[in-house]
Amino acid sequence: MCDQQLAQLRSGAAQGGDVAAFNTLVVVYQRQVFNVCYRTLGNGDDAADATQDALLSAFRGLKTFQGTATGLRAWLLRIAVNACYDHLRRRQRRPADSLDALSSTDSEHEITAAERLADPGQTPEQRSLSTETANAIQAAIDRLSPDQRLTVILCDVQGLSYDEVAEAMSVELGTVKSRLSRARAQLRELLVAQGELPTSSQRLQERNS
Repeated sequence: MCDQQLAQLRSGAAQGGDVAAFNTLVVVYQRQVFNVCYRTLGNGDDAADATQDALLSAFRGLKTFQGTATGLRAWLLRIAVNACYDHLRRRQRRPADSLDALSSTDSEHEITAAERLADPGQTPEQRSLSTETANAIQAAIDRLSPDQRLTVILCDVQGLSYDEVAEAMSVELGTVKSRLSRARAQLRELLVAQGELPTSSQRLQERNS
């Protein structure tokens, strides 16, 4: 998105009911916002609700956004992060409902995730193995604390810079780096335990063979 498009969005937001401007925001950012929410919350319905909340809040707040087009993504993801935290807090108040939601199967979103992971050049067997690995990684990410989980998702999945993640999560740059370091170390331990990554002794044997 360029600065001219951002100016148009601001103008539409200032008018309050510009459906075309809101649709532009949705088309450009909905997929990325939903991906962050879905990977964080682990449930398609909650992720859809959080995405809608975030996009509506962002559109209402656009008229007060003072940054440039390059900073819009981090600003919008900051709103998405807050929407995820709101849903996580609500889960803590109704744990039984949350367990039911997490244990339910959301086939539509699972298929979409598999399609995003698929490499057209892979055989069906290779695609199956890739999906299994991706599922194992996501399961490990789900076991992280919410702060570490969001840091990994924003840095390693969405590809944001440390500065963008710090802005999105409203924390210091050093906090992002320390959370990411601890999260990556914990992910590695979890994936080694699941057999998805080789142990240190296995890597040493491979180097010496």
